Amino acid sequence: MTKTIRTAILGASGYTGADAMRLAMRHPHIELVALTANTHAGKPVGDVFEHLRGYDLPRLTTLDEVDWTAIDLVICALPHGTTQAATKTIRTINPACVVVDMSADFRIRDVETYAQWYGLDHAAPELQSEAIYGLSEHNRNAIRNAKIVACPGCFPTAALTALIPPLAAGQIRVDDVIIDAKTGISGAGRGLKQGMLFAEAGEGTSPYGIGHHRHMPEIEQELSKISGSAIKVGFTPHLVPMARGELLTCHVRLADGVSVDDVRVGLSTRYADEPFVLVLKEGEIPKTQNVRGSNLVHIGVFKDRLPGRAIIIAALDNLVKGSAGQALQNVNIAFGLEETLGLEQIALFP
Repeated sequence: MTKTIRTAILGASGYTGADAMRLAMRHPHIELVALTANTHAGKPVGDVFEHLRGYDLPRLTTLDEVDWTAIDLVICALPHGTTQAATKTIRTINPACVVVDMSADFRIRDVETYAQWYGLDHAAPELQSEAIYGLSEHNRNAIRNAKIVACPGCFPTAALTALIPPLAAGQIRVDDVIIDAKTGISGAGRGLKQGMLFAEAGEGTSPYGIGHHRHMPEIEQELSKISGSAIKVGFTPHLVPMARGELLTCHVRLADGVSVDDVRVGLSTRYADEPFVLVLKEGEIPKTQNVRGSNLVHIGVFKDRLPGRAIIIAALDNLVKGSAGQALQNVNIAFGLEETLGLEQIALFP
């Protein structure tokens, strides 16, 4: 019989923290014993998230109030730049505790690159070598029994899921990858920001992070690892007026002798046994509304009218597969559980 996993969720008052709670509450082996949210400490969860009223959940607390010796698992939804110090404290007090982090604090392997893109010195460089990149479908063996799992960002999850198989198979050129990305407003977090107000974002689409988005080095890091050579990608994200969802359109140049059908077959073969990745049939189009609330990624492959080029489209829910869902998937892998536990929910439509 699998033991109960005593779990703390850090940063439980944000969107990713809320979805981590929502998913963990239905996991048969997880017991939520601590929920932190420093600015809301002392409040019941239902006062912060009304959709979670009526459930038997611990009150929100500060980080300092948590007894780390009583915790088996930490799911971390803290802001970038704060997870490293917290993880260092947790691992010092309880080395057996598993930390599954949804921030960017352990995703970038090179600490100087992290400092360059995030404007912060790494607060726990001695732990970086322990951190395993948590792209579930491509790093299972390393995630098993890991003590620190760095969950990928939402954009990298979609991009890498779509691009790693054809890149690994030599089907696409490494020097010509352009990614056009769209994301819902929840990707910007729950904090009050003028640009996220309904009157400012509700009836428009806005590019941001043009030419210098923080997910670029993460995407390039993992693609370069596969190719064996340094890869640079073009990447431009856009904010669209929906709460959740993400769609990436990847424009790639095919290798000599490779067809669009070859790429689709390769992706279909690679993900044939994956419960959370669906490669659509020819002509079927990935749409965010078809994955909303689920841990699924939908991928479609299309012929470009430009000779020798293909268009690979990926859709996912940025708060589930792009964040809390993949975190829970990595928990299942790290603890040797069935990978789909707590993640069986079907997409919400309409």
